[in-house]
Amino acid sequence: MATSTPLVQERAPRRASSTVPVLTADEAIAVAGDLATELAAGSAERDAHRMLPLAEIDRLSASGLLAITVPAAHGGADLPASAVTEVFRVLATGDPSVAQVPHSHFVYVNALRHRADPAQQAFFFGEVLAGKRFGNAQSEVGSKHVRDHATTLHPAGPGRWRLEGTKGYATGALFADWIPVLAHLDTRPDGSGGPLHVAWVERTAPGVTVIDDWNGMGQRTTASGTVRLESVEVPEDRITPYHLTFERPQTYGAFAQVLHAALDAGIARAAMADAAEFVTTKSRPYPDAGVERAAEDPLVVHAFGEMELAVRGAEALLAEAARAVDRANFDLTAETAAHASLAVAAARAATSQASIDAASRLFEVAGTRSVLDSLNLNRHWRNARTHTLHDPAAWKVQHLGRWAVDGTLPPNHGHL
Repeated sequence: MATSTPLVQERAPRRASSTVPVLTADEAIAVAGDLATELAAGSAERDAHRMLPLAEIDRLSASGLLAITVPAAHGGADLPASAVTEVFRVLATGDPSVAQVPHSHFVYVNALRHRADPAQQAFFFGEVLAGKRFGNAQSEVGSKHVRDHATTLHPAGPGRWRLEGTKGYATGALFADWIPVLAHLDTRPDGSGGPLHVAWVERTAPGVTVIDDWNGMGQRTTASGTVRLESVEVPEDRITPYHLTFERPQTYGAFAQVLHAALDAGIARAAMADAAEFVTTKSRPYPDAGVERAAEDPLVVHAFGEMELAVRGAEALLAEAARAVDRANFDLTAETAAHASLAVAAARAATSQASIDAASRLFEVAGTRSVLDSLNLNRHWRNARTHTLHDPAAWKVQHLGRWAVDGTLPPNHGHL
């Protein structure tokens, strides 16, 4: 349950700068595995009491994992999407809330690669290598749809802009050093919003208020709350174009989406692991099975086989989707980008279903005692059901169907 009084942080102290390690792909996955083991030990308790993972996020930053996509030209590891996806999947097996917090960090590091100028890249990539974190202030509550935005940058004098607006579902903002804010650059003569840009504001800047009012039933410790922006001054060199990203072939959307799929795959695998642990150590066999252990009941074994089949299939589609993003990045055309989006759509649909099913069937195989609230095994289903609502899986299937029927390529936007 969310705290009765939302936590508001306007001028929280900043962490001291440090240089994080630059990791190879194998090292990054190994580090993620070690962190996942640590995260799993406290995941149920953090969820049950809604304990924000401040120390856990700091360890994640210090590990070097948040810098693995900084380009090599700027001193980073420049790891491919396939490695980053596996890092996310592994972290999510430990605690999907902690794994989701840096999602927007990676998305906006990618945005800098696409559209920042050299000076902006040098500054912000340097910040990431120093251990700084990016949050997000993108979605707006109460708008017509997810791509409808009212937040606006207004002219405030030569080289200066004033940012006004309110954002919701701002995952990562509470833990961030920098908050990338999606906003219209001024208004057009007809009153409509100007082109979308990203305003990079410090979390501690005057006029920035981050409110921890997220009270979702799942992903409870992501602190995906509200960001209020009141007369926030933004210099021109802290603004990057967003709209231009989709005027040419891109994998920006596919990269963001494949990381979401990785989170769901991690939830599914964690649910499987907890189900197996419970069945082999706590569950009693049903008398008609005629066996000594629940784990020997043929119906239970068959159910586990079905669950494993679904989760393995989703994991395979996830790995292929990440490789498709890598292939498109190597040879970027409208066709390769579209096929990356289709591969990611398949992974998103499969991992969504696998996570929900595995988290639900956990109770089917584990039995009555597994529903005790003190065990908090229902967190897997709550996490899966909450996170899979981020994008409708049915629309992923719709775009796949259109391509399968008549070869229609998916639209070129940030949600595929």
